[in-house]
Amino acid sequence: MFRMPPEWAPHERTWMAWPGPNATFTGDDLAESRLAWASVARAVRRFEPVTMVVGRGQAAGARALLGPDIELVERDLDDAWMRDIGPTFVTDGTELAAVDWVFNGWGGQDWATWEHDSKIARHVADLADVPVHSSALVNEGGAIHVDGEGTVLLTDTVQLGAGRNPGWTREQVEAEIHARLGTEKAIWLPHGLTGDYGMFGTQGHVDIVAAFARPGVVLVHSQQDPAHPDYERSRVYADILRGQADARGRSLEVVEVPAPTVLKDEEGDWVDYSYINHYLCNGAVVLCAFDDPNDEVAAGIFGRLFPDRTVTPVDARTIFAGGGGIHCITQQQPKV
Repeated sequence: MFRMPPEWAPHERTWMAWPGPNATFTGDDLAESRLAWASVARAVRRFEPVTMVVGRGQAAGARALLGPDIELVERDLDDAWMRDIGPTFVTDGTELAAVDWVFNGWGGQDWATWEHDSKIARHVADLADVPVHSSALVNEGGAIHVDGEGTVLLTDTVQLGAGRNPGWTREQVEAEIHARLGTEKAIWLPHGLTGDYGMFGTQGHVDIVAAFARPGVVLVHSQQDPAHPDYERSRVYADILRGQADARGRSLEVVEVPAPTVLKDEEGDWVDYSYINHYLCNGAVVLCAFDDPNDEVAAGIFGRLFPDRTVTPVDARTIFAGGGGIHCITQQQPKV
């Protein structure tokens, strides 16, 4: 049986996609985003190999920012969120395979294009030389989080959203998720963070809200300021998770991670800055940083939870301005 290993299991490498000119990245934003993506790639490369998929004709510019030790491959791209456009790798213990979800621009949003990105999962599977398991479910890698022992986190407004899977029931979604990931129990959260429903939001990805740290232990975003609408939302998430048992019957231990203190961006919109959107690679936690007093608080929490990993903060504000975080731009290939 194939299953998705947890993110803390050993990796063969990390896959990323290079920002190119599109609706998300224009003008100065594109240059700043490339610097931000390069910072994440170099941070991960200290601990494991990184392959960056770059748009046609963009390899030279990418190489100048990435350095010599990150592998580059050219493929047609629309956007740069490898967690969502890339495959979800699964293994049966001896062989690796790649789940190819249907990708439709985060629910067919009017600014998005996905002619090329909808094919990236298969390109990556081909480059990794692994077979493809095709799914009929519209889904993205940022919309799932597993504990490696049968439990998966999902959100109502993603898998059950009208823009992704109209007509699918909760039972049908769970059956497909379990068949592809080797999971047995789904824990549903009702929605994502408020800022994730803005123009470039995902409409509720779970990887900015909650993430397993190990079996039986789940991290959850905790907005501390009552002025922010996520103050109430984050309490809903914590209450739901505290009332759940995982697939093995363990009552979940919930670790609340305080949100950064900033509440709004320069345009006056609520931010969804979150430390939950971290990335675990071999020997490290690559942690979102925001030049915020709570950066140190979050680093301490992650340091205690992952004492054998190096906590590596990387400024994620530019990435969040584009609609995601560090987890959203990385995708692990497990070691078999």
